[in-house]
Amino acid sequence: MANNTQFYIGGEWLEPEGGSTLEVINPATEVAAGRVAVASIADVDRAVAAARNAFETFSRTTVEERLALLDRLAASCDKRVPDLARAITNEVGAPRWVVEEMQAVLAGIHIRVARDVLARYRFFEPMGAARILKEPIGVCAFITPWNWPLNQIGSKVAPALAVGCTMVLKPSEIAPSSATIFAEIMHDAGVPAGVFNLVHGDGPHVGAALSAHPAIDMVSFTGSTRAGIDVARAAATTVKRVHQELGGKSPNIVLRSADLSRAMSDGVAAVMLNSGQSCNAPTRMLVPRERMEEAKRLAKAAAEEHIPGDPNSNAKLGPVVSERQWHKIQLLIETGIAEGATLVAGGPGRPKGLRKGYYVRPTIFADVTNEMTIAREEIFGPVLAILAYDSKEDAIRIANDTPYGLAAYVQGEHGEAQAVAARLRAGQVVLNGAMFDFNTPFGGYKQSGNGREWGEHAFAEFLEVKAIVGNAIDEHPAG
Repeated sequence: MANNTQFYIGGEWLEPEGGSTLEVINPATEVAAGRVAVASIADVDRAVAAARNAFETFSRTTVEERLALLDRLAASCDKRVPDLARAITNEVGAPRWVVEEMQAVLAGIHIRVARDVLARYRFFEPMGAARILKEPIGVCAFITPWNWPLNQIGSKVAPALAVGCTMVLKPSEIAPSSATIFAEIMHDAGVPAGVFNLVHGDGPHVGAALSAHPAIDMVSFTGSTRAGIDVARAAATTVKRVHQELGGKSPNIVLRSADLSRAMSDGVAAVMLNSGQSCNAPTRMLVPRERMEEAKRLAKAAAEEHIPGDPNSNAKLGPVVSERQWHKIQLLIETGIAEGATLVAGGPGRPKGLRKGYYVRPTIFADVTNEMTIAREEIFGPVLAILAYDSKEDAIRIANDTPYGLAAYVQGEHGEAQAVAARLRAGQVVLNGAMFDFNTPFGGYKQSGNGREWGEHAFAEFLEVKAIVGNAIDEHPAG
């Protein structure tokens, strides 16, 4: 049983100053997997003070010093992959193969990408008779979710560390253990005391305290759009920078030029990955109206391949993360039926033979219109809505008719797919099942957030720009 009842502050593991604890539930067994402490305001103040004290020194380290630190950190991550995998499987419920091949290695990937960017990044440039400097913004608060816990930690910590910021991390209280292990990784890699700090707790109390804290210069949040609005409101009182990666309802346009069989199989698999608990999941599939019946048949067959089961058995589909999430998904499935969508596969209730655990039947709806609740709201579960379109223009209109804009997907002849992609209002568009490139920017339009993560574009989120106007100077101190 994992106990996340200490905080990592100023390079030490410290007991909380007051506060309470919460149970962490294994979603596959519905049994407690451990406990997590809830930080008090005093704990938040201690962590922020440690980061503030460390900033003066760490912000002036050289590029070479930070490159060496990132190298050590990547190596330290590699050593702990088995521990990280166990923690994520027990708390998130992702199948072991998803965790070992994806979840547990993502922090190391982000660290290596940030290291490569740092090696070539220019923190100053001449502009006429002035110098433009890019300097670390200061102390950053990171509030991260439970669905891909290590990915979101790595995608924030790596660029912030690379440019010379210090930080306080508050991971999700639902899946905290990978963050605790990550703090151990940071310590073992020799990250200077106070540069990285960890406090546990919930969003309404600990997350809100960090967002509003006057000594925090920037807050980066990943989670629901509703919670993101709360973070922005709390941060507004101190006019700090706010970076957000929020919800999504990503369209997947299957063009008439696409291989429908492959597009349906790949599209269903992409939704079912991580039990549908991915902000960029392609949960609105758009198919030509005349091929809807064929699409139903192919989608049903694809869904039946995603059999839920024990995450440690390498089942294709694990449980969703919590009882609360399970009930939300069930309500939305029932709403889809009530609003007249055609249930092609799955439906309400637990999968056959699974009486324990927060398992959801892999569910496909067809004949969905874009006004239905299941086409508008982020379900965050293994549920796909298939919509019909009449023309390419119609498909683009439907795809863009959403308050979200995190990701989009297009299947079809490459030139045609590129032309459609250029007209979609989303931060990242994936063509024909292309693999993710962690050097490319990731983030959303509209209510899917602001700012970008991954690669060189992530650096800008953690930098201030200063113009020194006067005689041009060719050289600038390292850093």
